[in-house]
Amino acid sequence: MTQLNFWKAAKWPFLAGDAVLLIYAGTIVWRAPHALSQSEAFLIGVMVAIGAVLGAMPFILEYRAFCKVAEVNALGAALEQIQNLEKIAAQVSGATDQWGRMQEAMERHSSKTVVSSQEIAERMSKEVREFNEFMQKINDTEKATLRLEVEKSHRSEKEWLQVLVRILDQIFVLHNAAARSGQPELAAQIGSFQNACCGVARRVGLAIFEAEPDKPFDASSHQASGDEKPPEGALVAETVAPGYTYQGRLVRPALVRVKGKETPKTEPTPFKPEPNDEE
Repeated sequence: MTQLNFWKAAKWPFLAGDAVLLIYAGTIVWRAPHALSQSEAFLIGVMVAIGAVLGAMPFILEYRAFCKVAEVNALGAALEQIQNLEKIAAQVSGATDQWGRMQEAMERHSSKTVVSSQEIAERMSKEVREFNEFMQKINDTEKATLRLEVEKSHRSEKEWLQVLVRILDQIFVLHNAAARSGQPELAAQIGSFQNACCGVARRVGLAIFEAEPDKPFDASSHQASGDEKPPEGALVAETVAPGYTYQGRLVRPALVRVKGKETPKTEPTPFKPEPNDEE
């Protein structure tokens, strides 16, 4: 037991022995008929000393017991602290193990996350690549289709433009023949027909023009009848075949006869599409 109350010694036997010794010593002194001898005085002193020792003994024993109990309590507290330290060390060790396991789990999870993110990124890049390739194929297909449609449109445009130019050439020749026939009414009717046809052609962008007589020869819009190139400052005598422009672009220059030199009549240069039409 570590409580001090349980370690108190019984004092009454020691005190009783002390009292007996003192009473006996006092009786000897009181009944002595003469002065005390040395032996009696020594005996009395020994009895008093023994009584004093007996009277002080329980207190000394109780003090020693208190010291032992205090030491035992101190050792118990130290042991409790040591046990607490061992518990704390065990808790720290458990927390360290848990932290290590948690760190390992986090590392595994992070590695899995990195691998998953890499797989997702690769999958996304692959899908983006496939989508770009798909869109590129669609664009190429649309471009090829549009190019084919444009080529068809240019080809059909060239064909109906050639047909329209030939028709207008024949109408121009017919009008000139009617004007030279000496029948004004016929020439007027054919002239009206020619104007109506030219108006219809003008609606689709094809314009007809003739070279004005007595005007200087212009190589950019006129073509001389014959193989020789006319001299500079030559004047236009008459228009052999009209010229044409399509949407402001020269299609064929007007075939003219130049004054000052008689040249044989030639056919106008046939209509040929420009390189842009071929493209």
